Amino acid sequence: MHRLTKAQARRIAVRAQLLDAPRPTDLLTVVHQLTLLQIDPTAAIAPSADLVTWSRIGPAYQPADLKQAVEQDRTLFEHDALIRPVSDLGLYLAGAADWPSYERSRAWLRDNDRFRRDILAQLRSSGPMTSRDIPDTCVVPWASTGWTNNRNVTQMLEFLMMRGEVAIAGRVGRERVWDLAERVYPADVDIPSVDEADHAKNERRLASLGIARAKGRAMPMEPVHVGEAGEPAVVEGTKGEWRVDPAALGEDFEGRTALLSPFDRLVHDRVRAQELFDFEYTLEMYKPAAKRRWGYFALPVLHGDRLIGKVDAIADRKASVLRVNAIHEDVKFTRTMTKAVQAELDDLASWLGLGAVEPAEGRSAGNRHAVA
Repeated sequence: MHRLTKAQARRIAVRAQLLDAPRPTDLLTVVHQLTLLQIDPTAAIAPSADLVTWSRIGPAYQPADLKQAVEQDRTLFEHDALIRPVSDLGLYLAGAADWPSYERSRAWLRDNDRFRRDILAQLRSSGPMTSRDIPDTCVVPWASTGWTNNRNVTQMLEFLMMRGEVAIAGRVGRERVWDLAERVYPADVDIPSVDEADHAKNERRLASLGIARAKGRAMPMEPVHVGEAGEPAVVEGTKGEWRVDPAALGEDFEGRTALLSPFDRLVHDRVRAQELFDFEYTLEMYKPAAKRRWGYFALPVLHGDRLIGKVDAIADRKASVLRVNAIHEDVKFTRTMTKAVQAELDDLASWLGLGAVEPAEGRSAGNRHAVA
C-alpha cells in the first residue's frame, strides 16, 4: 500500500498527462501517452482535440498535423468520437463481432441486414463516402426520442463502426467520411480476447491518469476508473483506496503553467479534481448565461501541481483578438502566477493566429461573478 501526500498524488497526475516541464515535442508520443483525444466541435477558442494537444506541445503543434496522422499516415484512428493511436486498435476491435449487447439494437440490425449489406456494397464500389451520400434502404426505421430518430444511415454506420466493419477514413469539415474498415485499418492488427483487452485498457488508462479509482460512476465516452490496474494507494485527506501507476512513483517534478480545455483529462473527472486538487469546475456552455459562474468555455489554469483558477476567454476571429472576459482566481495570484498566465494567453493568441489579447477589465476571486 503506497501512502501519498496530496502534493505527490497531484504531481503523479500532472506528469502522467504530460503537463509538467519540459514539454513533449511529438504528436504521436502525446496521443500514445494520453491514450485519446476527444473530438468536440465547440470552437469558442479551438476544437478540444487541438487545444489539448497545444497545451502539451505548444505552438509547434498545428491542427494539420493531427489531420495528416489520421487521414494520411494512419498512425492515429478515429473511433466513437475519440482519436487513439493505431497501436491500440486491437483493444477496440476485441469482441466487435458480438456488438451490440442490447437486444433492441440486435433486433434492429437483424431486421435491416439487407440495409447493412447495401451500405457495405456501396462503400466497396464507390469508395469513401459521407453519410448524406449513402442511400437509405432500411426496412425498419430507427426509433428514438432523441436526435437519432429515423437517422437510419448514420445509425447503421455507427453500428458497423462498433462492429469493425466500417471505419472513419477522415473528415470534410465536421462531416465524417466512411469506408470499409479493411481499407482504413492495417491488415495485421493483433486482436486480443475481450478480457485481455479490458485489462490492457485499464493499464493504459491508469498510465495516462497516473492515479485513479478502481471503481467509478459511469461516464460517457471513456471510463475514469481502472479496475485492479497498478498498485493500491491511499492519499492523505481523501477517503478510500486509489490505484497508482508504479512507474509514476518517485520521479522528479518540474512544473509549468498551462491553460486547459474543459475536456482535458486532468480535469475531466470532476470528483478526482475536487479530491486531489481542491478544484471545483463545471462546463457551463449548456447553462443560461445568467447562471454561469465562470463562463461559456472557461479554461482551467494549471500552475505547477495546482489548479489555481479559470480563464473565461473567447477567440473573436473577426476582430482578430483573444477576448478575455474574466480571470477567476481560486487562490490569490502571485506576481509569478499572473505573468505566467499572461504569457500563456499571449502564446495561445499567437497560435490561433490572432493579433492580440484583449484583457479583462476586472477579475473575480473565488466563485464571485467576473467583471466583463
